[in-house]
Amino acid sequence: MTSFGVLILVGGASRRMGRDKAGLDWGGVRAVDRLAALAGALGARRVLTVGADLGLPFVADPQPGAGPTGGVMAGVAALRSEGLTRALVLAVDAPTLTQEDLAPLLAAPAPGAAYEGLPLPMTLELSALPTETEAGWPLRRLVERAGLAMLTVPDGAELRLRGANTPEERARLLPPQ
Repeated sequence: MTSFGVLILVGGASRRMGRDKAGLDWGGVRAVDRLAALAGALGARRVLTVGADLGLPFVADPQPGAGPTGGVMAGVAALRSEGLTRALVLAVDAPTLTQEDLAPLLAAPAPGAAYEGLPLPMTLELSALPTETEAGWPLRRLVERAGLAMLTVPDGAELRLRGANTPEERARLLPPQ
């Protein structure tokens, strides 16, 4: 497998959650740290948070509030500058993802892949980022214009892939007490 970098998008306002999703506790570990550990376990050569400094290597979002595509653009530029050619893009609100959930995306050939109906997580050959990409684009437009393959959501993975944008969604993903 080609060496790759991981971009963890952390720049959202977390309005529906009511507090910063990156810092939420998931089994004693911040959401962002869970995803960074998962990236390391997957063999990522570089892990960057995009949008905020959370104590990990990060890239600032050049247009805060414009949406996640601007963060992807900034992260892609940072990975390119380090000589990488492929990215796995994760949302910080999906900290219960597993290696098995992401394996099909990582195995997808160029230009990359996402799951049907879910623009994140995705894999993306950095060269597949369309030159006309704009920060305000919906991620679905980026996925379509980059020509990413649409994979079937693995059985039992949909809740983990969708993540938690509200306290209710988070409660469904937390293990029973």
